Amino acid sequence: MAQHRPVSAAHRLLSLDLVLALSALAAGLRVLYLAAPEPALPTEAATVAHAYALGHLTSFADAGGAGVSPFGWLQLAAATTISDAFGRSATALAAVRETVLAAALTGAVLLWILARRLGLTRWAASAAVLLLAASPLALGVQRLVVVEHLAAVWALGALVLITRPEARVRHDAAAAACLLAAVLTSPLALVFLPAAGWLLVRRAPVRAALVAVVLNLGLGLAFGPAAAVLRPHLAAATGPSVADWAALDPAWAVLSAVASVAALGVKPLRPLAATGLLLAATLLVPGVPATAVLALVVPVTPVLVAGVAQAILRRGFPARDGKVPRLVRPGPAEATAACRKAAHHGGADRTGGAPADATARFGHESDPRSGRAADSARAVTRHLGSGHSDRPSPAHRRDANRPRRTEIAPPTAAGRPAHHGRPARRRLVPALLLAAFAVSWGLGYPALHPTLDRGGPLASARDWLQANASGSRLLVDDAAWAELAGSGWPTGLLAAPAACAVACPAAEWAVFGGGETGLRQHYPALDAAFAGAGATAVFGSGATRVTVWRLGLPPADPAAPPEAPARAHAGEALTESARIALTTQAADVLREGCADPRLITTIAALAALQPVGVAAFPEVPGEDAAGQPRRRVLLTGGEAGTTAFYAGQRDLFRPASVVRTADGVLVTYPLFAPPGLLVR
Repeated sequence: MAQHRPVSAAHRLLSLDLVLALSALAAGLRVLYLAAPEPALPTEAATVAHAYALGHLTSFADAGGAGVSPFGWLQLAAATTISDAFGRSATALAAVRETVLAAALTGAVLLWILARRLGLTRWAASAAVLLLAASPLALGVQRLVVVEHLAAVWALGALVLITRPEARVRHDAAAAACLLAAVLTSPLALVFLPAAGWLLVRRAPVRAALVAVVLNLGLGLAFGPAAAVLRPHLAAATGPSVADWAALDPAWAVLSAVASVAALGVKPLRPLAATGLLLAATLLVPGVPATAVLALVVPVTPVLVAGVAQAILRRGFPARDGKVPRLVRPGPAEATAACRKAAHHGGADRTGGAPADATARFGHESDPRSGRAADSARAVTRHLGSGHSDRPSPAHRRDANRPRRTEIAPPTAAGRPAHHGRPARRRLVPALLLAAFAVSWGLGYPALHPTLDRGGPLASARDWLQANASGSRLLVDDAAWAELAGSGWPTGLLAAPAACAVACPAAEWAVFGGGETGLRQHYPALDAAFAGAGATAVFGSGATRVTVWRLGLPPADPAAPPEAPARAHAGEALTESARIALTTQAADVLREGCADPRLITTIAALAALQPVGVAAFPEVPGEDAAGQPRRRVLLTGGEAGTTAFYAGQRDLFRPASVVRTADGVLVTYPLFAPPGLLVR
């Protein structure tokens, strides 16, 4: 384990500045990509729903394949409840992703501390955190709601406690608790146990035995008597695959693989390298979810990459004796020898200084943090009975923070120094790494599709249902359950696909995303419930498409004439009326047969009473994509008469709302006009 030396206040402030700056960078990028739609994880919605259900003490059963992590769900539920994330966020998914973002920032800080304690320099640790903060692959993985992010934070916390200088029993007990929490969150965290044991054995074998006993006791209880409550299970293997993730940052993927192997040759990094190789081997196991494994890999490999790069750069600069020059603080023996040597020369060194000055110079030439070495040397001088003052000389004060290396590389056979050409080589390695990551990140960032819109198709479907089907019973998939429950829809009116294992409960509407076909195949009762269903509103497209279905519609009469030609014929007649003034957009809607037959009929009746101006047929979001006719109209001119006319309608022609606006009178009809109102 790396030796830890006291640092000055200036160095501590510099470290704090670096950590804060890198944390701000990580937070800003993750907020920007928090709502990115791709890559998407199918099991993410079930985890969000479980977190909501646990935090609000309600029941939820997912459609299967999402894995089980009661302790992970409890952590997410606690975080969202304390922060009131569901009440503040635009969507339920964004609410839980806030917790994942906080976990990512905590992991970045722990990564810095661990890197420093494993012997990385301040700038190498900064490079490791920068790689974690800005890599497109890390951004893509760490925005998804998977419990392995929480497990990674627990595991990093355990390693930080184990590598703590002068760790006490309480620190090792806390490390054991962190490892237990990591394993209870995700069984994949078991791969961190060898690294933790390795580091403990290096420091204190007896403590390692204590931690092993505590950890085994906790795991025995969790996987034994309390297994029904605490035992976690992995999610099913679904996309994205490892290749999909690697495409976001090829340089990270290649360098991580190389560094995991090369780090075995760097003694302080060997435990962490073993963890990286175990996780890489786990990716090859069939049935293991790649995203879950990468959630644990992403915080580990940046330390290995930075540590190996640091080791490579240091290898090229040997001292005169062929070893890497080090500035080592003198111990008591060296300080005593220096004092005796000074006293042997008559109480002064060759330069005429006091013995304390001689020992002070010894300490300063050996350690850049020489203030403490000089103090200990002067203390030894006083112990030996020197009559000289322990007050530092002016020369000592000038050189107090000026470390010097006395090693000089011998000239080569050609007469040139051994270090000739090394500065260029030292600059070449970082330049190549920067170029590789610049190209790789240039390819990965556009694939993430950043967006500041926290809504999305599911939020639009939620708003549509609240406006048109409030209080209805719904069949929903896992994502819609979480979204509607988070918006305040009574969970007793929401039936998830798991409720259709035998027979679906009675429902009026259904809300499903892109996985609807697979769910209907998995649950035959759900497929039967869709008999007679009609798509009423469609939001989004592709993998993010969300469809709202009306269940139990009466079958169409095969003998009845089609509605669309009748609407087009009646609309064409309205456009030719001299008492109706139409804008171009409104006329196009009428000619194409896209207006509701109740609007066509009432506009014709109103035109018989007064001139009518039709400004537009505003679209109801989502209904055009489902093929529904437009059931809203904005009328201008004679607003008082228009309002009275529509407010007095009864039965089939009674509007859902009549609102006077600054632009005119907005009339909205309810869904589903009865058939046969128009005859061609």
